[in-house]
Amino acid sequence: MASHQQQSQSVGFEDYLPVMAERLGEEGLMQELASGFRLLQDPALGLITFASLRRNAPLLGLGGMSDDDLRGMLAEGDFDGDGALSEMEFCVLMVRLSPELMDEPRRWLDDAVAQASLFTS
Repeated sequence: MASHQQQSQSVGFEDYLPVMAERLGEEGLMQELASGFRLLQDPALGLITFASLRRNAPLLGLGGMSDDDLRGMLAEGDFDGDGALSEMEFCVLMVRLSPELMDEPRRWLDDAVAQASLFTS
């Protein structure tokens, strides 16, 4: 079980995505995610590896995470099974970890469906 210190340190980049999305807009958010990826990646490989994540996690306030937690983060986002995260995998993971980002688009979809049903009735 994670200690209180680890839990408080694990409040990371993804927790601020909804606020960032609101303030920066879609394009600005994607630029910030790309910057976060570049910060964590292994520059020689262009991927986030376990070693690069472990080395750079303190830059995001995640220095207290165990190796198992870091491996778990990688595994959660590693869709192609290569043991590392591409920029796309990283961005998808960050959005998946922030379901609040999808609240507004869901409301738009619900409104659109409701409007469309008025025309078909």
